Amino acid sequence: MNARLYQHKESAGTNKSFTGKYHCYLLVYYEHFTHIDHAIAREKEIKKWRREKKDKLIESTNPDRVFLNKEIGNE
Repeated sequence: MNARLYQHKESAGTNKSFTGKYHCYLLVYYEHFTHIDHAIAREKEIKKWRREKKDKLIESTNPDRVFLNKEIGNE
């Protein structure tokens, strides 16, 4: 399982994070990074965006919003 997705699932049922509170674990977009610092910076950048901009990013690579968890070996 992808380490980042595992972290999100570990927070299930808690209010520590958005994913924990709302049980959001189905992946529709991801980016691969070699260095964790770059991944963290990108995640923080995207978190600041409005919903519309995030939707456009998802639609640019996954217009049908197919769940990608299996693709990265999560399920």
